[in-house]
Amino acid sequence: MMIEPNYSISHRILKHISQIEAAKEVIENAPLVPFWERQFREEKALRQIHHSTKLEGNMLSLDEVEAVLSGEKIVAKRREIQEVINYRKVTEYIDMFQSSDKTQISEDTIKTVHSLLVHEILPDKWSGEYRKANVVIEASDTKEVTHRAPDFEAVPELVRSLVDWLNSEEIADVHPILKSGIFHVIFAKIHPFIEANGRTSRAVSTLILYLEGYDIKKFFSLDEYYDEDPLSYYLALQSVQGIDGDMTEWLEFFSEGLAVELDRVKRRVLEMSKEYKTRKSKGQIALNERQELILHYLEDHGQIRNKDWRELIPDVSDDTVLRDLKDLMDKEVIEKKGKTKAAYYQLTD
Repeated sequence: MMIEPNYSISHRILKHISQIEAAKEVIENAPLVPFWERQFREEKALRQIHHSTKLEGNMLSLDEVEAVLSGEKIVAKRREIQEVINYRKVTEYIDMFQSSDKTQISEDTIKTVHSLLVHEILPDKWSGEYRKANVVIEASDTKEVTHRAPDFEAVPELVRSLVDWLNSEEIADVHPILKSGIFHVIFAKIHPFIEANGRTSRAVSTLILYLEGYDIKKFFSLDEYYDEDPLSYYLALQSVQGIDGDMTEWLEFFSEGLAVELDRVKRRVLEMSKEYKTRKSKGQIALNERQELILHYLEDHGQIRNKDWRELIPDVSDDTVLRDLKDLMDKEVIEKKGKTKAAYYQLTD
């Protein structure tokens, strides 16, 4: 079976893509110290894990998820703890996949993601294996059937067709956001596994964006947007009637979600850039860990003197720290005030 997505490029989709491109430009070029880049990525990973598992019924709070990821013991259901651990493995796999020389997603990629998600949750016979029974999707409140997935015997061919479509030359000019959104909804409609289809579709859709140059420093999490209003998310998915159904409404929702999430990230990035007063610098500012410590100290205290940085970085020679300070001055991040023993450093205006 050939996958031929049915959709129109609406005004809303174009508007959202324009907003996404504008936010992407700001985020990728904002001068941020490495400390904040790491913090953004760590926060994103935490939110992604929490919200994607919560969408599927996991009851752990954000703080509890953070505790689990830190290796702390918490009182909770074993399955919920395992779901969090498994999703972290998926985020690590996605990062590894992106940093490798692989450029295309395969069936094995999808099966690997699923296997990681259900590790020690489902029996091994269902891990990364397509379902062997027919399924229907019901509304959680009314139990009304909202979707009848394709016959289980058709699943292998449907997934292969979806992967072939994703990697075909015919869609080389299709915008990455549309590719990701189309994969997301078609995969959900195929419902190839007995469990964890939602988490698998969201994870692979994210990987598609990453491979197409839309990782955007890995600062964003679409799962959080969906989890803020799960009903709208599921209604948008249900708006597509089967694999051949019109996907326009869903793609409007999908692109809006990314636009909203990236606008949040953009505002935070700009706030951090302003806070560290590096907005006048050109390009990304490369800093070492000692320089990061100095900047954090300046942000908290306003100025730093010789005695301060000797206490802040006691195991480093004066010459090394002075070179770090001179480098920051050359980059116009800080400036020196006063002379001799009364001299101090502050962030540039």
